[in-house]
Amino acid sequence: MEGEELTEQETALYDRQIRVWGADAQRRLTRAAILVCGINGTTAEFCKNIVLAGVGSLTLVDDREVSEEALSANFLIPPEESLYKGKTLAELCSDSLKDFNSMVCVSAEKGDISSFSGDFYSKFDVVVVSGCTLTTKKLINENCRRLSKRVAFYSVDCRDSCGEIFVDLQNYKYTKKKLDEAVECELKYPSFEEVIAVPWSKLHRKMSKLFYAMRVIEKFEETHQQMGRSSGEISTADLPAVLNLRKQLCQAQSLRESQVPDALLERLVSGRGEFPPVCAILGGILGQEVIKAISGKGDPLKNFFFFDAFDGKGVIEDVSNSDA
Repeated sequence: MEGEELTEQETALYDRQIRVWGADAQRRLTRAAILVCGINGTTAEFCKNIVLAGVGSLTLVDDREVSEEALSANFLIPPEESLYKGKTLAELCSDSLKDFNSMVCVSAEKGDISSFSGDFYSKFDVVVVSGCTLTTKKLINENCRRLSKRVAFYSVDCRDSCGEIFVDLQNYKYTKKKLDEAVECELKYPSFEEVIAVPWSKLHRKMSKLFYAMRVIEKFEETHQQMGRSSGEISTADLPAVLNLRKQLCQAQSLRESQVPDALLERLVSGRGEFPPVCAILGGILGQEVIKAISGKGDPLKNFFFFDAFDGKGVIEDVSNSDA
């Protein structure tokens, strides 16, 4: 991302945002390569935002075909069904994104993301995953961490009217303005695997209930995927089993079950689809955070963001292991 200056065409096209965050930030952005694994309503919003901002390149990975569920929230899927034949979700959305900004290189990659080698991720500066299994999420995060260069990792998921963003910037240095001076700051981020290993009893008393609820759902899906069920097959019929798992986890973690309400779990289980307004909020926040991480300017999110449309609140939680 270093070295090259903005061209006259780039300077003219991105003039308004250069006035907001500066030419150096825009230069870094236009040289950055971003990978998005899992295309849905939330990542569609993110991709649109980052392409309009002028990222250097964007690579999409999602070999699924178009489904009714995908159509309900993903505005990048064209309405003409004749275009779907022989194309993956990633390819269809890639074609749509090219119309937003011709100066951004948008492409689609085929393959199972869990089988990609660690070197594959070295081509990118930012990796975003969504809708993948718990095992895959941990694997990709660790692959990013093993590389010789720092690759920012994000996971984002929207379930019904709730959403979660996780951020791992590893050892991250940035500048922020304090009065009239630019202050150098540094943050150390734990991996996703380290975060979910933190005992619940060590978290603060007012911890977001969504944090606990999402961990219960993840654990339930992971267990049933090992038994042959596909990701995303959870339904209302699974609620009794989910509530039972909640009871087991709360007992093991010395947490009151009231911290993971029945009603919240029921919404996460029954509302398999995404709520488009929540997709827009999560996609906007994620785009903002990625721009901050690439530019190195402004306080980044550390390390979870939760949103629940029922109360309209966005909550940031810093969940770290004892060594972080």
